[in-house]
Amino acid sequence: MDFTNRLSISFYKNIAPINHEHNICLVQHQQTLKIFVKKNLEVYNKSIYQRLHAAKIEGIPQIVELYEENSSLTLIEEYISGETLQDKIDAHSLTESDICLYIKELCNTLNKLHSLNPPVIHRDIKPANIMITPSNHVILIDFNAAKYFTDIKTPDTILLGTKGYAAPEQYGFGSSTQQTDIYAIGILMKELIASLKIPTQIFSDIIPKCIQINPNDRFSSVLELSNKLPYKNLGKHNSPTTKFLKKLIPPGFRTHTPWHMFLASIVYAFLFLFCLSLEIESTFGILLWAERIVCLFIFLSFIFSATNYLNVQKLMPLCQNKFRIVRLLGIIVLDFIFFFSLIFFLILLVI
Repeated sequence: MDFTNRLSISFYKNIAPINHEHNICLVQHQQTLKIFVKKNLEVYNKSIYQRLHAAKIEGIPQIVELYEENSSLTLIEEYISGETLQDKIDAHSLTESDICLYIKELCNTLNKLHSLNPPVIHRDIKPANIMITPSNHVILIDFNAAKYFTDIKTPDTILLGTKGYAAPEQYGFGSSTQQTDIYAIGILMKELIASLKIPTQIFSDIIPKCIQINPNDRFSSVLELSNKLPYKNLGKHNSPTTKFLKKLIPPGFRTHTPWHMFLASIVYAFLFLFCLSLEIESTFGILLWAERIVCLFIFLSFIFSATNYLNVQKLMPLCQNKFRIVRLLGIIVLDFIFFFSLIFFLILLVI
């Protein structure tokens, strides 16, 4: 490893393990304080990751750094928040429209990979390798099994994928092609549909064609597959109104994490009960309620500024600084601005 790479990786500090078995952990850049994912790979195709690093494809984690030493490849990747598609399957929270939307976005991402020169085949599409972000978008992760497609018909000799999702050619019956990923999408759709509370048949013409034994009998491309999806109700997920309403979800509920939502519910309930039952000496009627509501908004403004609700920290340039202490100072200043603004508003009401 050259000096430049050594200097570059020294800025990343391990902060928490994600998967001990696969040497995956969370790291933090010591200057920007941004969070990333660090992976140490023993089995890998370096050129695949170099290609993905250069391509900057939307719908996959962006590779920030990669370096090789002693037959090991270390990656620093963009951290993707949200939950896996496996989590949604286990929670039985999917709908037909969800499945259509997710498969459509997955096909769009795979089309970009398959359109590279040479095409990149993922070869390990499964629910655990598909992240759903808080804004309900699909991110395809884990390219450990990926390989280039070539016109040379060399059979796959090593199964790098997941049993049950891997196409027959991944077991040595042929070479991996774009249709290999299409096979996995078909299996994925079967599992997604099985998790629905109400059975559906709207994908009954699509899945059998995806999972044909002979790759030539499958869809010719992920775009052809995508065009066969029933798109009714998809607009509800990405309409301007829906996007706007999602932005209004308060802090604590945006990630849909159960324990986050539980704690947030307790905090909000306490604030509402405390502020709206507040008794102020010599204050009655409408004025009392005005002061109670202003008090509530003061507390909420502290929460909203600290969590960057509706991107309010953009109002204070200090909050965008790369140094943590300066950012904290910016949040404090923003809190004071909200506080005095609300107090001024209350004074106007009294007058």
